[in-house]
Amino acid sequence: MSTMNIDQILAQMRSMSIEAQNKPAAPVTSADNSDFASMLKQSIESVNEMQQTAGKLSRDFEIGDTNVSLAEVMIASQKADVSFQAMLQVRNKLVDAYKDVMNMPM
Repeated sequence: MSTMNIDQILAQMRSMSIEAQNKPAAPVTSADNSDFASMLKQSIESVNEMQQTAGKLSRDFEIGDTNVSLAEVMIASQKADVSFQAMLQVRNKLVDAYKDVMNMPM
């Protein structure tokens, strides 16, 4: 991997970091609560899309596509893994909350 590729990746990571810091957190309102199901569905679709993209890049790299570098494959794979792990933790918290609610005395 050349120094230019590493510099490009680092620059992209820095710009993504700055962009993430500049976005204000959206306040949660009662209107947002009604869209929880659609937000959850959208999050799951996003994770699925990341995993499919990582799989496609991996297959392309394996067959020798010169437009795909190992760094791109690894970054896409790590993004997919991190997003899946985050979704898994959200699911675990939702299951725990459901169990707590169901165990409450009436």
